Amino acid sequence: MEKKRFKFVIPVMVIVAIGSVYMLRNYHAEVPDIEQLLITICAALGSGVLAYFLFPQQGDNKIDDRGPY
Repeated sequence: MEKKRFKFVIPVMVIVAIGSVYMLRNYHAEVPDIEQLLITICAALGSGVLAYFLFPQQGDNKIDDRGPY
């Protein structure tokens, strides 16, 4: 795995985790603490996986010459 991709993946995971904790604590206080923790962990890992595959790597910008001209 490339280190350059993790420059984007880790901050995305942290932002999602912070947002998840904030929203669960303030707007959904009735959810038990252990479930809040599991939701936060799954959200952070899921967003990390998506960010890893969706953010382009250096050199992935291929020119598409099939487009309409």
